[in-house]
Amino acid sequence: MKNRFVQIVVWLGIMAALTLLAMGVWVFVSGGSQSTESLKLLQLFQTIGTFLLPPVFVAMLCDENRKPFRWLGLSQKTDWKSFVWGVGIMVCAIPAINLLADLNSRVELPESLDFIEHFLRQQEENAAQLTERFLQADSIWGVVLNVGLLALLPALSEEFTFRGTLQQILGRNPGGENALSREEKRRVHVAIWVTAFVFSAIHMQFYGFVPRMLMGALFGYCFVWSGSLWVPIVMHFTNNAVAVVSYHLSIKWADTIGAGSNWWLGLISLIVVIGLVLTFPGQREYVRRTRTQ
Repeated sequence: MKNRFVQIVVWLGIMAALTLLAMGVWVFVSGGSQSTESLKLLQLFQTIGTFLLPPVFVAMLCDENRKPFRWLGLSQKTDWKSFVWGVGIMVCAIPAINLLADLNSRVELPESLDFIEHFLRQQEENAAQLTERFLQADSIWGVVLNVGLLALLPALSEEFTFRGTLQQILGRNPGGENALSREEKRRVHVAIWVTAFVFSAIHMQFYGFVPRMLMGALFGYCFVWSGSLWVPIVMHFTNNAVAVVSYHLSIKWADTIGAGSNWWLGLISLIVVIGLVLTFPGQREYVRRTRTQ
């Protein structure tokens, strides 16, 4: 199965089928209850059915050697420095993300589109309230469960889906070892940014769209440069885990540093992140390799 259009159609079909199955299992198990515990169970089933399992099945169909984990970029070895750089980037990027999110949240639509803006802001509020419910925990095991459900599982499943599957299909396995032609290089960039756009849009949070899209592009490039999907998975997990742990430790500044009157910290953070990205292990080698074609 080499045709990209066919791969996407098959992938979406599998995703739809497993999503419906996950919903059915949830209704059977919980009876459709709207309690926090039930909604967490729904989150678990949907994440596995929609984002985690479909990429594995698609990879099995797409890889001629029937090595799905290799196709997804999970079996390739990479330098430990890539993980260190990745984690460092995400930690240093906190103020920059807050700055971009603050600027994004200030976007106002024309008066004629007030109803759309009201809908979008209501969606943001609903998402924030649901997240608040999910984050509630009264024991250390509750915190560990939240880290697993809200940080680790999304990092694995979303990277499987977006960088591991969509970006691979559009970019023709950009994490491979073979030298890239000019056309293939252009396709890789397009794949990264299209995937980042879809990654951000799928979250249905307009007022966080820009920072999330840029984060998705960052994950995409780090995947290409390192050749391993584990690098963006670790980066994604770091970003999510910082948010979860900060909430439980009542570190409120983690959501505000770099925004508002502290905008200058966000600007410094952005400059530092750009410097780390430009020195990311494998980045120069990738540029050199593609320039020779």
